[in-house]
Amino acid sequence: MDQADILILGGGLVGSALAVALDAHGLTSIVVDPADPAVVTASGFDGRASAIASAPMRMLEAIGVADRLVSKGCPIEGIRVSDGLKPGALDFVPRDGEDALGTMFENRDLRAALLDAAGAASRVDLRMQTRALDVQRDSAGVRATLSDGSEVRAQLLVGAEGRTSPTREAAGLNTARWSYDHVALVTSIGHERSHDNVAYEIFYPEGPFAILPLVDGDRGHRSAIVWSVRSAQAPGMQKLGERGYLAELTRKMGGFLGDLTWLGPRFAHPLGFHHAATIVADRLALVGDAAHGIHPIAGQGVNVGFRDVAALVEVLVDGKRIGLDMGDPALLTRYQRWRSLDTFMVSLATDGLTRLFGIPGQTANAVRRFGLSAVQRAPALKDRFIAEARGESGALPKLLAGLTV
Repeated sequence: MDQADILILGGGLVGSALAVALDAHGLTSIVVDPADPAVVTASGFDGRASAIASAPMRMLEAIGVADRLVSKGCPIEGIRVSDGLKPGALDFVPRDGEDALGTMFENRDLRAALLDAAGAASRVDLRMQTRALDVQRDSAGVRATLSDGSEVRAQLLVGAEGRTSPTREAAGLNTARWSYDHVALVTSIGHERSHDNVAYEIFYPEGPFAILPLVDGDRGHRSAIVWSVRSAQAPGMQKLGERGYLAELTRKMGGFLGDLTWLGPRFAHPLGFHHAATIVADRLALVGDAAHGIHPIAGQGVNVGFRDVAALVEVLVDGKRIGLDMGDPALLTRYQRWRSLDTFMVSLATDGLTRLFGIPGQTANAVRRFGLSAVQRAPALKDRFIAEARGESGALPKLLAGLTV
């Protein structure tokens, strides 16, 4: 297939999810990505895990991906937020009869499931280990010359290449960006006691420290760790031996999961923020990290990308029903309006939390603990935070409710 409705540059979590969702609604796509699937689905690739909120999880169910993730995910039955290890934590739990707040997956399992689903979809032309050498957009459509020597055509180009999206840069879309001078140290650990399906976000002045529940493995209980440290500290931390590293983790965790029994591969990911003021242009739409990159403090990065997917699919399917070209400016304007406020508010909230909890000093600590305690005693406010965590706030696309468009 050298012609399709949509040309997607980037076959990562968001790009492949978009292709599968389009296929489920009768739209064709060509997905181009330079990555080797065997590399990006290997356990030693980047070590990251993602908390898929309940609304995006319903989308994965609706488009037939969830069946490929059976037994891979750990339900998140609670979230505990604290300022250090001091009293005054804030607990989020689902009400009786409600689903889990989300599901924790290792990214390699998500990638494998999505790429498998895309490869099996009849309306998806998946071209991995391939690059777009030249891309042209004009009134007649989108044309791209690929590294395999082929030329492909489509009505709409979607940039899904991630934070350093060349498509976004080539389009000249203004983007606010800055570095946090932090690095996320990512690893997995084994521990003596069960995590009871609870995710922990512990805020320290030097950066947040997250303990994320994973499904038990052959070696017993395990969790993923996302530990934000100052950029200057990261090289020294990475040079620590396993014993020293586990000792540092034990100190950060306070021992509530018992003895730490093993340490997985370690990775370091620099942290930054970017937000494109406009996520559309002539015959172009951005999704996922190509449009917005946020701090992992609230675990919302990939969820925001999946919300992009759900909104864009609904817009395009509605356009197809009334006979519009997939690159019609009216459709792109609708997508821009639908996603701009949500992505801006999530970006603002995560950036604000990062700065608020990074303020040192006893007074700041006391104020934060007071705020956490106040929210703990306010059911209505907690319900609002839970809705945000589930991805259920705002005008939801139908896919996020588990419905096809």
